[in-house]
Amino acid sequence: MSQKVIGVAGFKNSGKTTLVERLVRILTEQGYRVSTVKHAHHSFDIDHEGRDSFRHRKAGATEVAVISRDRTAIIHELRGQEPPSLEQVLARLHPCDLVIVEGYKRDHHDKIEVRNLALDHPLLAGDDPTVVAVAANGPVQGTTVPVFDRDDVTGLAAFICRHMELRPRTS
Repeated sequence: MSQKVIGVAGFKNSGKTTLVERLVRILTEQGYRVSTVKHAHHSFDIDHEGRDSFRHRKAGATEVAVISRDRTAIIHELRGQEPPSLEQVLARLHPCDLVIVEGYKRDHHDKIEVRNLALDHPLLAGDDPTVVAVAANGPVQGTTVPVFDRDDVTGLAAFICRHMELRPRTS
């Protein structure tokens, strides 16, 4: 992986998306260029019936690029093919300071484990050497990695900057 990648992993309803959103906000406010990759276990659609791009896809286009003044999107229909690996997705991203990956908890990049202690999910840290810290909504026992409160986004962002050896941005 040529990009610097940190994962945010955990089980359903652990608070991953909220944490990623808050980390992106604080890191971009500090001047870092941050990209994200989100793994979805379910089908999703960013295109809706009646839109021109939807009509192009339904007609059979494999890829549809939508370009505007404010953003671009490329929709790739898998049509029974395997989804791309995380490495393939990362290779398509533009260079940035950090990519935060939500999900992909079984992949081999370093990860922050997010825990909601009200849910009885197994601990990833301990069994998974790629878990470098835990962010939880209370104390966590039985781990040798740093534990952060899920709401201590400033502390967690500072940890990520140190761990990923991010250099302060000048512009």
